[in-house]
Amino acid sequence: MSEHIITGIDVGTYQVKVVIVRVSHQKNEPHGLPQIIGTGHAESRGLRNGYIMNESDVIRSIRSAVTQAEKTAGVSVKKAYLSIGSVGLDEIISTGEVITSRADSEITTIDIEKASQDSEDRITDHIPNRKIIHAIPLRFRIDGEPVLGKPEGMRGTKLEVDTLFITTFEQHLNDLIGAVERTGIYVEDVMASPLAASFVILNKAQRRAGCIMANIGAETVSTVVFEDMTPISLKVFPIGANDITNDIALGLKITLEEAEKVKRGSITTTNYPKKRLEEIINARLSDIFELINLHLKKIKKDGLLPAGIILTGGGSITLGIQEFARNTLNLPARIATLEFDKNTKIRDASWAVAYGLCMIGASDGEESTTIGITKQAKRTILDWLSQFLP
Repeated sequence: MSEHIITGIDVGTYQVKVVIVRVSHQKNEPHGLPQIIGTGHAESRGLRNGYIMNESDVIRSIRSAVTQAEKTAGVSVKKAYLSIGSVGLDEIISTGEVITSRADSEITTIDIEKASQDSEDRITDHIPNRKIIHAIPLRFRIDGEPVLGKPEGMRGTKLEVDTLFITTFEQHLNDLIGAVERTGIYVEDVMASPLAASFVILNKAQRRAGCIMANIGAETVSTVVFEDMTPISLKVFPIGANDITNDIALGLKITLEEAEKVKRGSITTTNYPKKRLEEIINARLSDIFELINLHLKKIKKDGLLPAGIILTGGGSITLGIQEFARNTLNLPARIATLEFDKNTKIRDASWAVAYGLCMIGASDGEESTTIGITKQAKRTILDWLSQFLP
């Protein structure tokens, strides 16, 4: 039996979270779930909407969280998987095509790769200053007819593929990687935060039926839409839970600290005008879910996701948010819950991104991966999505 130590670093606007796991490999046996052996967190400093404003502050926050995790795990972190969030994340869909190369018209892996490369080449000039961090094949067509499953081995003259590309600003990506590596940690790979969280927040039934996961962070709301086990859309909105807190503080003339407790429903000794409080919270929730609904309409999935919306992130515990989401989107709504080992310090879904990164690392096994964004753009997430969760 061999053991593999994997670290995930989630640099959020509110907190930096670090999870260290151990993966045991039994010969001729499948991977087990990563066992959490260390966690660490620190207040995020030097960030605004996910962007680095003060690198030295960000480095100190990362180092503090990592040191805490190292102490509890009893290991030294030398390399890690890193998430990237912020409003800089965006999506673009492109279609590529290729004439099959074999004389008998049988489609090969090379044909699929060439079609995927063509879809990337068609958008390169349209995304200046951006890097592709994920390339996800959505659907294939052979001679104009849709293909169910993989086209390899089938026959046809022309192969087409629609690919979802997840991109981010190159400068932001370089800044984030640089901040982590200046702590002495080598960044093995980078993944969009919403996708990392979806590994542990969503189960196969939800991803297969169709759902949207909304991570309501301090300054942003990150969403990812799944259908038929595939992430078909990813979007980040520049609004978050801090806006609700600020509105409550202004509306009720109370401190930010008190407003945060009111938002979470943890203050019961003080009586605030219930109707006024609901009006304040609902006004901001209306802004958030209207943005989500407009996006679902844009991709033609409004009211058409049977598994509904799954809410996570610090803002998901806002009073009345589940019912508001259900009524606004006309979809089933639930708050995400995570079941972790009772011996760990993880107790809520805010750790999903960091733990999801570890799951990704575990899926790679002993394979040595580099930060190479080009390699990551060629990957398909579909194989990862089915490895660990029920």
